[in-house]
Amino acid sequence: MPSLMMNADMGESFGPWVMGLDEQVMPWIDLANVACGFHASDPHVMRRTVRLAVQHQVRLGAHPAYPDLVGFGRRSMACSPAEVEDLMLYQMGALAGICAAEGTRLHYVKPHGALYNDMARDPALFEAVARAVKAFDPSLPLMTMAARDTSMEQGIADKVGVPLWYEAFADRAYDKDGRLVSRREPGAVHHDPKTIIDQAVRIARGEPLTASDGSELVLTAQALCVHGDNEESIAAVRAIREALQALDAPA
Repeated sequence: MPSLMMNADMGESFGPWVMGLDEQVMPWIDLANVACGFHASDPHVMRRTVRLAVQHQVRLGAHPAYPDLVGFGRRSMACSPAEVEDLMLYQMGALAGICAAEGTRLHYVKPHGALYNDMARDPALFEAVARAVKAFDPSLPLMTMAARDTSMEQGIADKVGVPLWYEAFADRAYDKDGRLVSRREPGAVHHDPKTIIDQAVRIARGEPLTASDGSELVLTAQALCVHGDNEESIAAVRAIREALQALDAPA
């Protein structure tokens, strides 16, 4: 296993509407976060994405979200912890069934969008997500955001009995607490390939990033999220893969 596993959100097309360049991204990543139908995707897209991942020996993760197709899962919803637990189970089960049909299985769970952000701020939601993962398969790691302080997440995961993978982002700006800067703010998303590659390498080496307030920020992560929806981002993903392989190569 590489020191920093590259993951990308996959299978986010819906019917005739195509999103992302999955076939170009898949060969370069370790983990595929597959949309489960609530924020994007449909059964045909899910099965096609699973087959593509199997072809490239990429491990599959469920990418469950709030039930928000119109908002692409990026809007917070007034779901109770019990509702969140149930919608997580529903989506994991759907993708697991398709995985079984294709001779593979789920390897981890990474909530999507607003649910991912909300659970990092709300201990009750985080515990609901962790309970769902534990009930479904206690061996599955739950992927959550690396931050300056992750004691809340780790404490709940230890109590529930779920392993965690902490995740950092190559193309997103961070605030002083190590949380993602809102997409509504200018500069929240990095577009320059050099900046993205430099941030990825810094995270892999455990070197400090510069937060939005100018302070230094060190993130401890096992996974690195990358995005590939245009030719420039695909080139950046390839460059990140090459840079991480160079770091992992024996001296």
